[in-house]
Amino acid sequence: MAKIISIANQKGGVGKTTTTINLSSLFAAAEKRTLLIDIDPQSNSSSGLSVTNHTPSVYEVLVGTKNINEVIITTFMPHLDMLPSNINLVGAEIEMVDIENREGLLRSALDKIENNYDYILIDCPPSLGLLTLNALTASNSVIIPVQCEYFALEGLGQLLNTINIVKKHFNKDLSIEGVLLTMFDTRLRLSHQVAEEVRKYFGEKVYKTVINRNVKISEAPSYGKPIILYDAISSGAQNYMSLASEILSKNSDNLN
Repeated sequence: MAKIISIANQKGGVGKTTTTINLSSLFAAAEKRTLLIDIDPQSNSSSGLSVTNHTPSVYEVLVGTKNINEVIITTFMPHLDMLPSNINLVGAEIEMVDIENREGLLRSALDKIENNYDYILIDCPPSLGLLTLNALTASNSVIIPVQCEYFALEGLGQLLNTINIVKKHFNKDLSIEGVLLTMFDTRLRLSHQVAEEVRKYFGEKVYKTVINRNVKISEAPSYGKPIILYDAISSGAQNYMSLASEILSKNSDNLN
């Protein structure tokens, strides 16, 4: 049975999509059967793996017009499948409001296929709406990326409150998989201060691996590639390899 992990933070630009693309690619490179679910209407996880404007998408799965097995596609990487997004997802939250069990639509869909995978990673939109709620309800745990910049902790309390609400009403087993420090600049005192603040608040939940600010990480999505295929020797690739190793090691006893 798959370990289902959401990557969530309602703040935009914190590295959610970058983390989802690169972790899923590295899990696949480690020969873990992996599914990436793009549940963000911006579809950046999809385009970051060379999948653009794909129809059908996760939208059809959520509103019930397509079976999830009809929508999952293979990617150019062995062991990595995708449930893509497209612009139609923009209106999904409005359409989902009147559907019974609206918070559990993704969970119900994943029940059909989770035994096919070792890991399922969900890229959430930068909001705490019904799409993110579906992702959290379907997940075993959540990774929270936090950028090492001013206002980094702003809104985290709201996210933690949402996680607690989901635990109370929809998914009692949801846990925080880890907190990931992103966009760390070793030259800036602010980066060190934010990292210290996050570690003080979250303690051992903060990953030992830190994702440094790296231009290659920013460039890779425009080529439709994960960082390991774009520039495997860059510091960004090394950071994400270290993170994937840390997560796989932590979960080695939990899989199959």
